[in-house]
Amino acid sequence: MADFKKNKDKQVQKQRFLVQLFFTLLTFWIGVQFYLFIKWLESGGNTTFVNRPPGVEAFLPISSLMSVYYFLQTGNISQVHPAGFFIFIAIVSISLIFGKSFCSWVCPFGFLSELIGDFGEKMEKKLFKKKLVFHKIFDYPLRSLKYLILAFFAYSIFFTMSKEALKVFLNSSYNILVDVKLYYFFAHITEFSFFVIVALFALSIIFRNFWCRYLCPYGALLGIISFFSPNKIKRDTTSCIDCGLCTKACPSNIKVDKVKTVISDECTMCLGCIDACPVADTLEITTLFPKKKVFNKKYVGYLILGVYFLITSIGVVSNHWHSNVSRDRYLSTFQNIRSVGHPTDTEQIKKLNEQAKKKNNNTSLK
Repeated sequence: MADFKKNKDKQVQKQRFLVQLFFTLLTFWIGVQFYLFIKWLESGGNTTFVNRPPGVEAFLPISSLMSVYYFLQTGNISQVHPAGFFIFIAIVSISLIFGKSFCSWVCPFGFLSELIGDFGEKMEKKLFKKKLVFHKIFDYPLRSLKYLILAFFAYSIFFTMSKEALKVFLNSSYNILVDVKLYYFFAHITEFSFFVIVALFALSIIFRNFWCRYLCPYGALLGIISFFSPNKIKRDTTSCIDCGLCTKACPSNIKVDKVKTVISDECTMCLGCIDACPVADTLEITTLFPKKKVFNKKYVGYLILGVYFLITSIGVVSNHWHSNVSRDRYLSTFQNIRSVGHPTDTEQIKKLNEQAKKKNNNTSLK
């Protein structure tokens, strides 16, 4: 150990916590604004109007994915939830640069899951003297679940919906009120849904990041994208003292001390392994291409914030941030919210395609 320089720079976790806290507080503020907007809707427009916060569209990843696909097909950005389009692009861009860093630096659910996991690990060490993890026989099949969920959504969007059907859906009453319906799902939760949430909460205490690791389709998508990121954590095998502290610190159970380069769909670039390493410059973020060089870990948080706000600012400046749905349309659509449903099966999607074709034919005749 005396032959090596000690790693004294262990401030990244504090920096990451501050970034997580910032986005969590931002989410809370958006939630309050959205709650006031819904109260305005419920009053029939008779209370003080509060603008619907565009940031709520960060919680509509499926609608945002559809908007991106529609843009790729037509070159047009859907104006119903345009902020969701730019937020989605920002998150994908962050993942292309630093892998699944969104999950450990930005996502409020990831932050909550981390806090729950920390609490769970403390309890497990007191009770069992060790951290509980699934054996790989169960872990690998369970991790595939989130990819199956992602595949279902991808198939439903990319292989069953025409661009005309996409347009019909994106402008539908359901899509206009999808964020409101999401609010009501939690505000007026059923016994079954409550039981599922409690079960997920309990499982997250026992098994760290249970939702993120096994069920989150957004995480699955970002995990796939992360393979294309040029920035990876590399281990210098000559200075490594094989203490295993990096592996112990990894919340994703990656055997960091056994690989030269961390290439995993579960790595969230939390940099906990780098901070845990006692030897300076043994674990580093290395840009593999176009030119191999070390990336200073101190700038990861700044770059994530920069990319996120640069791309979302483009949406604001280009006038593609606020929904074009008028107050009157929100009010009239909200009156029928109970009858507004989602096309949940193949037959309903076929009907949506047929509806789109009829609308397209009628437009052509005119």
